[in-house]
Amino acid sequence: MQIEERVRELVAEKISDRGDLFIVRIKMHNSGLLEILMDGDNGIAIEDCVQISRHVGFHLEEEDVIDRAYRLEVSSPGIDTPLLLHRQYQKNIGRSVRINSSEGEKREGKLIVVNDKSVVIEEVKKEKGKKAVTQEAEIPLDNITEIKVLISFK
Repeated sequence: MQIEERVRELVAEKISDRGDLFIVRIKMHNSGLLEILMDGDNGIAIEDCVQISRHVGFHLEEEDVIDRAYRLEVSSPGIDTPLLLHRQYQKNIGRSVRINSSEGEKREGKLIVVNDKSVVIEEVKKEKGKKAVTQEAEIPLDNITEIKVLISFK
């Protein structure tokens, strides 16, 4: 069994009673870092990360799953981490996002709708000498290479 698969099982076991928490990504890096990115519909607390880390770490050691030195890191995605899952798109409705498309186009706007095939953003178009216009733009999920939440310090 792959390391990531076993870790996914262990995390799922730990959060099975918490419907609001979900796994974003599990990756074993060549450097020996075992990275578990977690999120929640209402965010994730440090204590949740601690409990997951203890549970996974204990079982990995007991089962001797990893045969070399490693470092276990359980955290939430950072502010610069792209959204990877549909569930993350849903939880960020109402926030400003930057979307990179497969055509190389970059668009920014407020995420207002997410469905199985596309997202809709409300973007402000500014043209020289004209008043800014707000319009909705539907972007197919197949055309999206990356979505990041934009942080506002207003």
